[in-house]
Amino acid sequence: MKKVFVLLFLFLFPLNVSAYSARNIIAMDMDSKRVLYESNANDAHLIASISKIMTCILALELSDVESEVIPSNTILKSFGSGIYIEVGEKIKLKDLLYGLMLRSGNDAALAIAEYVGGNVENFVKLMNEKAKSIGMKNTNFINPHGLENKDGVGNTSTAYDMALLSSYAMQNETYREIVGTKQYVAKSSTKTYSWMNKNKMLKTYEYATGGKTGFTEKARRTLVSTASKDHKNITIVTLNDPNDWDDHKSLYETLFRAYDSVKVVGKDDFKIDKETYYKNDTLYIKEDIYVMVKENEKEDISIAYELDKRKEYQNNDVVGKVKIKLKDQVVREEAIFVAKKEEEIKKQSWWQKIIGWFKHD
Repeated sequence: MKKVFVLLFLFLFPLNVSAYSARNIIAMDMDSKRVLYESNANDAHLIASISKIMTCILALELSDVESEVIPSNTILKSFGSGIYIEVGEKIKLKDLLYGLMLRSGNDAALAIAEYVGGNVENFVKLMNEKAKSIGMKNTNFINPHGLENKDGVGNTSTAYDMALLSSYAMQNETYREIVGTKQYVAKSSTKTYSWMNKNKMLKTYEYATGGKTGFTEKARRTLVSTASKDHKNITIVTLNDPNDWDDHKSLYETLFRAYDSVKVVGKDDFKIDKETYYKNDTLYIKEDIYVMVKENEKEDISIAYELDKRKEYQNNDVVGKVKIKLKDQVVREEAIFVAKKEEEIKKQSWWQKIIGWFKHD
Protein backbone atom coordinates (compact mmCIF):
# COMPACT_ATOMS: atom_id res chain seq x y z
CA MET A 1 0.00 0.00 0.00
CA LYS A 2 2.85 2.38 0.84
CA LYS A 3 4.53 1.73 -2.52
CA VAL A 4 1.32 2.53 -4.37
CA PHE A 5 0.98 5.79 -2.44
CA VAL A 6 4.57 6.82 -3.19
CA LEU A 7 4.17 6.09 -6.90
CA LEU A 8 0.90 8.02 -6.99
CA PHE A 9 2.54 10.98 -5.21
CA LEU A 10 5.45 11.06 -7.66
CA PHE A 11 3.03 10.90 -10.59
CA LEU A 12 0.97 13.81 -9.28
CA PHE A 13 3.92 15.86 -8.01
CA PRO A 14 7.00 14.91 -10.12
CA LEU A 15 10.38 15.86 -8.71
CA ASN A 16 12.30 18.55 -10.65
CA VAL A 17 15.49 16.55 -11.08
CA SER A 18 17.99 17.99 -13.56
CA ALA A 19 19.47 15.60 -16.10
CA TYR A 20 22.78 17.45 -15.83
CA SER A 21 25.55 17.47 -13.22
CA ALA A 22 25.91 21.25 -12.97
CA ARG A 23 24.87 23.17 -9.89
CA ASN A 24 23.98 26.07 -12.22
CA ILE A 25 23.21 25.72 -15.92
CA ILE A 26 21.67 27.73 -18.73
CA ALA A 27 21.25 27.47 -22.49
CA MET A 28 20.50 30.70 -24.35
CA ASP A 29 19.67 31.56 -27.96
CA MET A 30 22.48 34.01 -28.71
CA ASP A 31 20.44 35.94 -31.29
CA SER A 32 17.29 36.55 -29.27
CA LYS A 33 18.72 36.11 -25.71
CA ARG A 34 15.81 33.73 -25.13
CA VAL A 35 16.44 31.19 -22.35
CA LEU A 36 16.02 27.69 -23.78
CA TYR A 37 16.88 25.73 -20.64
CA GLU A 38 17.95 26.68 -17.12
CA SER A 39 18.42 25.43 -13.60
CA ASN A 40 19.49 27.81 -10.81
CA ALA A 41 20.66 30.21 -13.53
CA ASN A 42 20.35 33.37 -11.40
CA ASP A 43 22.35 32.23 -8.35
CA ALA A 44 25.65 34.13 -8.02
CA HIS A 45 28.85 32.12 -7.47
CA LEU A 46 32.57 32.26 -8.14
CA ILE A 47 33.22 31.92 -11.87
CA ALA A 48 37.02 31.43 -12.16
CA SER A 49 38.62 31.94 -15.59
CA ILE A 50 35.45 32.37 -17.64
CA SER A 51 35.91 35.94 -16.31
CA LYS A 52 38.44 36.32 -19.12
CA ILE A 53 35.62 36.60 -21.65
CA MET A 54 34.99 40.11 -20.31
CA THR A 55 38.72 40.89 -20.31
CA CYS A 56 38.97 39.86 -23.95
CA ILE A 57 35.91 41.66 -25.35
CA LEU A 58 36.72 44.84 -23.42
CA ALA A 59 40.27 44.91 -24.81
CA LEU A 60 38.94 44.34 -28.34
CA GLU A 61 36.53 47.26 -28.01
CA LEU A 62 38.92 49.72 -26.39
CA SER A 63 42.29 49.07 -28.07
CA ASP A 64 43.96 48.31 -31.39
CA VAL A 65 44.78 44.59 -31.47
CA GLU A 66 47.86 45.28 -33.58
CA SER A 67 49.34 47.59 -30.94
CA GLU A 68 52.51 46.56 -29.11
CA VAL A 69 52.43 45.75 -25.40
CA ILE A 70 55.47 45.75 -23.12
CA PRO A 71 54.59 43.89 -19.89
CA SER A 72 55.68 45.57 -16.66
CA ASN A 73 56.47 44.13 -13.23
CA THR A 74 52.71 43.77 -12.71
CA ILE A 75 52.81 40.35 -14.41
CA LEU A 76 55.07 39.06 -11.61
CA LYS A 77 51.98 39.02 -9.39
CA SER A 78 50.51 36.30 -11.60
CA PHE A 79 50.16 32.71 -10.45
CA GLY A 80 48.32 29.64 -11.69
CA SER A 81 47.99 29.10 -15.45
CA GLY A 82 50.15 31.36 -17.61
CA ILE A 83 51.76 31.83 -20.99
CA TYR A 84 55.06 32.80 -19.34
CA ILE A 85 55.67 36.21 -20.87
CA GLU A 86 58.52 38.25 -19.46
CA VAL A 87 58.89 41.80 -18.19
CA GLY A 88 60.06 44.07 -21.04
CA GLU A 89 59.17 41.60 -23.78
CA LYS A 90 57.42 43.21 -26.76
CA ILE A 91 54.29 41.40 -27.90
CA LYS A 92 51.15 42.36 -29.84
CA LEU A 93 47.91 42.80 -27.94
CA LYS A 94 46.26 40.36 -30.35
CA ASP A 95 48.77 37.66 -29.38
CA LEU A 96 48.16 38.30 -25.69
CA LEU A 97 44.43 37.84 -26.30
CA TYR A 98 45.05 34.46 -27.91
CA GLY A 99 47.21 33.49 -24.93
CA LEU A 100 44.45 34.72 -22.63
CA MET A 101 41.64 32.73 -24.23
CA LEU A 102 43.40 29.60 -25.51
CA ARG A 103 45.74 28.97 -22.54
CA SER A 104 43.96 31.02 -19.86
CA GLY A 105 47.11 33.03 -19.19
CA ASN A 106 46.76 34.94 -15.92
CA ASP A 107 49.96 36.85 -16.73
CA ALA A 108 48.40 37.81 -20.08
CA ALA A 109 45.27 39.03 -18.25
CA LEU A 110 47.33 41.38 -16.05
CA ALA A 111 49.37 42.69 -18.99
CA ILE A 112 46.20 43.33 -21.03
CA ALA A 113 44.43 45.04 -18.13
CA GLU A 114 47.34 47.36 -17.42
CA TYR A 115 47.81 48.24 -21.09
CA VAL A 116 44.14 48.86 -21.88
CA GLY A 117 43.06 50.43 -18.59
CA GLY A 118 46.24 52.28 -17.63
CA ASN A 119 46.34 50.12 -14.50
CA VAL A 120 44.61 46.94 -13.36
CA GLU A 121 42.28 48.70 -10.91
CA ASN A 122 40.90 51.03 -13.58
CA PHE A 123 40.44 48.13 -16.01
CA VAL A 124 38.40 46.24 -13.41
CA LYS A 125 36.22 49.31 -13.00
CA LEU A 126 35.65 49.28 -16.77
CA MET A 127 34.76 45.56 -16.58
CA ASN A 128 32.01 46.24 -14.07
CA GLU A 129 30.70 49.22 -16.03
CA LYS A 130 30.53 47.07 -19.17
CA ALA A 131 28.75 44.31 -17.28
CA LYS A 132 26.01 46.71 -16.18
CA SER A 133 25.64 48.17 -19.67
CA ILE A 134 24.82 44.78 -21.22
CA GLY A 135 22.38 43.75 -18.48
CA MET A 136 24.59 41.66 -16.17
CA LYS A 137 22.80 42.59 -12.94
CA ASN A 138 24.34 40.02 -10.59
CA THR A 139 28.01 40.21 -11.53
CA ASN A 140 31.02 41.67 -9.75
CA PHE A 141 34.60 41.62 -11.04
CA ILE A 142 37.57 42.25 -8.74
CA ASN A 143 40.31 41.24 -11.21
CA PRO A 144 40.79 40.48 -14.94
CA HIS A 145 41.67 36.77 -14.57
CA GLY A 146 39.20 35.11 -12.18
CA LEU A 147 41.47 33.78 -9.45
CA GLU A 148 40.40 34.28 -5.83
CA ASN A 149 42.55 36.47 -3.58
CA LYS A 150 44.17 35.30 -0.32
CA ASP A 151 40.86 35.82 1.49
CA GLY A 152 39.03 33.57 -0.97
CA VAL A 153 37.21 36.47 -2.63
CA GLY A 154 36.92 36.36 -6.42
CA ASN A 155 34.84 37.33 -9.41
CA THR A 156 31.19 36.36 -9.02
CA SER A 157 28.39 36.05 -11.55
CA THR A 158 25.45 33.91 -12.56
CA ALA A 159 24.99 31.44 -15.39
CA TYR A 160 22.42 33.84 -16.87
CA ASP A 161 24.75 36.85 -16.75
CA MET A 162 27.60 34.89 -18.31
CA ALA A 163 25.29 33.69 -21.10
CA LEU A 164 24.44 37.33 -21.79
CA LEU A 165 28.16 38.15 -21.91
CA SER A 166 28.94 35.22 -24.19
CA SER A 167 26.10 36.21 -26.56
CA TYR A 168 27.32 39.80 -26.60
CA ALA A 169 30.98 38.90 -27.18
CA MET A 170 30.14 36.55 -30.06
CA GLN A 171 28.84 39.52 -32.04
CA ASN A 172 32.47 40.65 -32.37
CA GLU A 173 34.21 39.10 -35.38
CA THR A 174 37.71 39.11 -33.88
CA TYR A 175 36.45 37.58 -30.65
CA ARG A 176 34.77 34.78 -32.63
CA GLU A 177 38.01 34.20 -34.51
CA ILE A 178 40.05 33.96 -31.30
CA VAL A 179 37.79 31.62 -29.32
CA GLY A 180 37.19 29.41 -32.36
CA THR A 181 40.92 28.83 -32.94
CA LYS A 182 42.28 25.37 -32.04
CA GLN A 183 45.99 26.20 -32.33
CA TYR A 184 47.88 29.49 -32.57
CA VAL A 185 51.50 30.55 -33.06
CA ALA A 186 52.66 33.94 -31.75
CA LYS A 187 55.99 35.73 -32.02
CA SER A 188 57.25 38.35 -29.59
CA SER A 189 60.51 40.29 -29.57
CA THR A 190 62.26 37.39 -27.83
CA LYS A 191 60.24 34.18 -28.31
CA THR A 192 57.93 32.09 -30.44
CA TYR A 193 54.87 30.64 -28.72
CA SER A 194 52.65 27.77 -29.82
CA TRP A 195 49.34 27.34 -28.00
CA MET A 196 46.61 24.69 -28.15
CA ASN A 197 43.11 25.68 -27.08
CA LYS A 198 42.05 24.17 -23.73
CA ASN A 199 38.43 24.13 -24.89
CA LYS A 200 38.00 20.45 -25.80
CA MET A 201 34.58 21.16 -27.29
CA LEU A 202 36.31 22.48 -30.42
CA LYS A 203 37.84 19.05 -30.99
CA THR A 204 35.09 16.78 -29.76
CA TYR A 205 31.90 18.48 -30.95
CA GLU A 206 31.48 19.31 -34.62
CA TYR A 207 29.14 22.28 -34.07
CA ALA A 208 31.24 24.01 -31.39
CA THR A 209 32.35 27.55 -32.25
CA GLY A 210 34.07 28.82 -29.10
CA GLY A 211 33.91 29.44 -25.38
CA LYS A 212 36.12 29.52 -22.30
CA THR A 213 37.09 27.05 -19.59
CA GLY A 214 37.62 27.82 -15.91
CA PHE A 215 38.69 26.12 -12.68
CA THR A 216 39.74 26.98 -9.15
CA GLU A 217 39.49 24.84 -6.01
CA LYS A 218 36.68 27.05 -4.70
CA ALA A 219 34.75 27.68 -7.93
CA ARG A 220 35.30 24.14 -9.26
CA ARG A 221 34.79 23.55 -13.00
CA THR A 222 33.16 26.40 -14.93
CA LEU A 223 32.54 26.39 -18.66
CA VAL A 224 31.09 28.70 -21.28
CA SER A 225 30.65 27.22 -24.75
CA THR A 226 28.99 28.21 -28.01
CA ALA A 227 27.70 26.11 -30.90
CA SER A 228 25.87 26.74 -34.19
CA LYS A 229 23.87 24.49 -36.48
CA ASP A 230 21.48 25.42 -39.30
CA HIS A 231 21.24 29.08 -38.19
CA LYS A 232 20.64 28.02 -34.57
CA ASN A 233 23.22 29.79 -32.41
CA ILE A 234 23.34 28.73 -28.77
CA THR A 235 25.56 29.40 -25.76
CA ILE A 236 25.64 27.16 -22.68
CA VAL A 237 27.08 28.09 -19.29
CA THR A 238 27.69 25.69 -16.41
CA LEU A 239 29.04 26.49 -12.95
CA ASN A 240 30.46 23.76 -10.71
CA ASP A 241 29.92 20.93 -13.17
CA PRO A 242 32.17 17.86 -12.89
CA ASN A 243 30.76 16.50 -16.15
CA ASP A 244 30.73 19.72 -18.15
CA TRP A 245 31.98 18.49 -21.56
CA ASP A 246 29.32 15.77 -21.79
CA ASP A 247 26.59 17.98 -20.32
CA HIS A 248 27.19 20.71 -22.88
CA LYS A 249 27.22 18.31 -25.83
CA SER A 250 24.12 16.51 -24.60
CA LEU A 251 22.16 19.73 -24.08
CA TYR A 252 23.17 21.10 -27.50
CA GLU A 253 21.93 17.95 -29.20
CA THR A 254 18.65 18.06 -27.27
CA LEU A 255 18.04 21.70 -28.21
CA PHE A 256 19.07 21.35 -31.85
CA ARG A 257 16.46 18.59 -32.15
CA ALA A 258 13.76 20.45 -30.24
CA TYR A 259 13.96 23.75 -32.14
CA ASP A 260 13.68 24.75 -35.80
CA SER A 261 15.26 27.82 -37.36
CA VAL A 262 12.76 29.85 -39.39
CA LYS A 263 13.82 32.55 -41.85
CA VAL A 264 11.32 35.33 -41.20
CA VAL A 265 12.91 38.16 -43.21
CA GLY A 266 15.28 37.79 -46.17
CA LYS A 267 17.91 40.39 -47.04
CA ASP A 268 17.68 39.77 -50.81
CA ASP A 269 13.95 40.42 -51.05
CA PHE A 270 13.57 42.91 -48.20
CA LYS A 271 10.59 45.20 -48.68
CA ILE A 272 8.15 47.05 -46.43
CA ASP A 273 4.68 47.10 -47.96
CA LYS A 274 3.05 50.53 -48.35
CA GLU A 275 6.24 52.33 -47.24
CA THR A 276 6.48 55.63 -49.13
CA TYR A 277 8.66 57.94 -47.04
CA TYR A 278 11.93 56.50 -48.41
CA LYS A 279 10.42 55.65 -51.82
CA ASN A 280 13.23 57.41 -53.70
CA ASP A 281 15.89 55.33 -51.96
CA THR A 282 16.34 51.67 -51.01
CA LEU A 283 15.79 50.21 -47.56
CA TYR A 284 17.77 47.09 -46.68
CA ILE A 285 18.97 44.78 -43.90
CA LYS A 286 22.46 43.30 -43.77
CA GLU A 287 21.62 39.66 -43.04
CA ASP A 288 18.72 37.24 -43.29
CA ILE A 289 16.81 37.14 -40.00
CA TYR A 290 16.17 33.72 -38.47
CA VAL A 291 14.26 32.82 -35.31
CA MET A 292 14.63 29.65 -33.23
CA VAL A 293 11.21 28.24 -32.36
CA LYS A 294 9.51 24.97 -31.57
CA GLU A 295 7.07 23.55 -34.11
CA ASN A 296 4.01 24.69 -32.14
CA GLU A 297 5.36 28.25 -31.90
CA LYS A 298 5.67 28.99 -35.61
CA GLU A 299 2.15 30.42 -35.80
CA ASP A 300 3.02 32.90 -33.05
CA ILE A 301 5.72 34.71 -35.08
CA SER A 302 4.94 38.25 -36.21
CA ILE A 303 6.99 41.04 -37.82
CA ALA A 304 6.85 44.76 -37.04
CA TYR A 305 8.75 47.55 -38.79
CA GLU A 306 9.66 50.83 -37.08
CA LEU A 307 11.00 53.62 -39.31
CA ASP A 308 12.38 57.02 -38.33
CA LYS A 309 11.12 59.70 -40.71
CA ARG A 310 14.38 61.60 -40.98
CA LYS A 311 14.61 64.71 -43.14
CA GLU A 312 18.38 64.42 -43.44
CA TYR A 313 20.32 61.20 -43.68
CA GLN A 314 23.49 59.86 -45.25
CA ASN A 315 24.00 56.84 -47.44
CA ASN A 316 23.86 53.60 -45.39
CA ASP A 317 22.50 55.30 -42.26
CA VAL A 318 20.32 53.33 -39.84
CA VAL A 319 16.75 54.60 -40.25
CA GLY A 320 14.74 52.04 -38.31
CA LYS A 321 14.49 48.48 -37.07
CA VAL A 322 12.78 45.18 -37.69
CA LYS A 323 11.17 43.63 -34.62
CA ILE A 324 10.38 39.93 -34.59
CA LYS A 325 7.82 38.92 -31.98
CA LEU A 326 6.82 35.59 -30.54
CA LYS A 327 3.30 36.27 -29.33
CA ASP A 328 3.76 39.61 -27.53
CA GLN A 329 7.47 39.21 -26.73
CA VAL A 330 10.18 40.74 -28.94
CA VAL A 331 12.73 37.98 -29.57
CA ARG A 332 14.84 39.58 -32.32
CA GLU A 333 15.61 43.14 -33.34
CA GLU A 334 17.72 44.19 -36.33
CA ALA A 335 18.63 47.53 -37.91
CA ILE A 336 17.14 48.84 -41.17
CA PHE A 337 19.53 50.81 -43.38
CA VAL A 338 18.93 53.19 -46.26
CA ALA A 339 20.88 53.20 -49.54
CA LYS A 340 20.64 56.49 -51.42
CA LYS A 341 20.27 56.53 -55.17
CA GLU A 342 23.57 57.07 -56.95
CA GLU A 343 22.61 60.51 -58.24
CA GLU A 344 21.75 61.63 -54.70
CA ILE A 345 25.15 60.48 -53.46
CA LYS A 346 26.82 62.50 -56.24
CA LYS A 347 24.77 65.59 -55.35
CA GLN A 348 25.74 65.27 -51.70
CA SER A 349 29.37 64.83 -52.63
CA TRP A 350 29.40 67.99 -54.78
CA TRP A 351 27.57 69.98 -52.11
CA GLN A 352 30.10 68.88 -49.47
CA LYS A 353 32.94 69.96 -51.78
CA ILE A 354 31.37 73.41 -52.23
CA ILE A 355 30.96 73.79 -48.47
CA GLY A 356 34.57 72.69 -48.04
CA TRP A 357 35.79 75.38 -50.45
CA PHE A 358 34.01 78.10 -48.45
CA LYS A 359 35.39 76.75 -45.18
CA HIS A 360 38.87 76.68 -46.66
CA ASP A 361 38.62 80.32 -47.69
